[in-house]
Amino acid sequence: MARSSSRNDWGFPRWRSYGSGTAATAVRICDRHGCTEPGDCPAPKSPNSPERWYFCQQHAGEYNRGWNYFEGLTAEEAAAREAEETRDTSGYEESRHHKWAGPGDGSRSRDEMRALDVLGLEPDVEFDAIRAAWRMLAKSNHPDVRPGDADAATRFQAIQAAYEVLRAAEEARTWKP
Repeated sequence: MARSSSRNDWGFPRWRSYGSGTAATAVRICDRHGCTEPGDCPAPKSPNSPERWYFCQQHAGEYNRGWNYFEGLTAEEAAAREAEETRDTSGYEESRHHKWAGPGDGSRSRDEMRALDVLGLEPDVEFDAIRAAWRMLAKSNHPDVRPGDADAATRFQAIQAAYEVLRAAEEARTWKP
């Protein structure tokens, strides 16, 4: 029986590295006339079309500078599409494993930033300062200290909720398994 000339290195031990096959790699060339660079940046040929141009990075940049996303739409349709795409997404809960990439100043989530605004603190404040501000505001707005004041009771509830958000975030940030 004749031995096959093709190599199959999937067994053990591997004498060559992965991807060291002898087959040629297909490279798509940029669709811009006269360009010989690899075309690895897809760009739509027209709005809402599945057909794509494939440009190199330089020509993709040129193409994108001239692209009008709202071409062919009336002013009302363009405004409606822009409003739909920029609407607030604060109703969605952020997943725990993506906490590091949340909105805000880069280190805190949007909820944490709102809680810091309620407490009147800067975004880069330490948790000890958060606790001190919370105690001060809670003592001054507590319903037992200001009986009959509905505004103080509402402020006290907002302060408590803000502190709970910040405390939970600090626990999640410092928790080690």
